[in-house]
Parts: sequence; structure tokens; C-alpha cells
Amino acid sequence: MITSDHYVALSAVLFAIGGTGFLVRRNVLVTLMSIEVMLNSVNLALVAFNRARPADHAGQMFAFFIIAAEAAEVAVGLAIVLSLFRIRRTVRTDDADLLKN
Repeated sequence: MITSDHYVALSAVLFAIGGTGFLVRRNVLVTLMSIEVMLNSVNLALVAFNRARPADHAGQMFAFFIIAAEAAEVAVGLAIVLSLFRIRRTVRTDDADLLKN
């Protein structure tokens, strides 16, 4: 039988994978995908904790709001990546120094 502990362990593994991808990779698109994996692991943990209290839907509500924030983050992030690519012809974070003086 799969318990909430299994879901929380899977969520921790996914969060670690996303954190590693965020810290190691230099591509902006891979960085954005790593952030998405981290946020989805938080959603998984919230829904797993919500299974312990089925009458209370707070975990599912928080997961819903995180999904809405993820959509806004993706829209803004991809717009920034597109403008960076138009100017610099690259999507590496090392080359994203447009705001430096």
C-alpha cells in the first residue's frame, strides 16, 4: 500500500533533482524547467498531506494557486528568454548581463 510517506519521499527526490538542475545548468530554459519541477514537487507534497485530512481541501487549494503562479512565471520567463535570444543570440545565463553597467 502506498502511503503519504511515499509521496513525500518522491516529492523530496523531485525537489532535489530540480534544485540540482537549477544550480548546475547554465541554459535559461533548463533553469526554468528545473524551477517547474521544484514547484510541482511542492504540489505533490501538498496533495499528499491533504490525503491525511480529506475533509479539509487546503492542500489542494494551495496547489491550485501554485499552478496559477507557475503559469504566470512561465509566461514572463519565456518572454524574457525570447528577448534575450533576440538581442544576444544565446540563452546561456552567463551571457545575460544586459543590466550591468
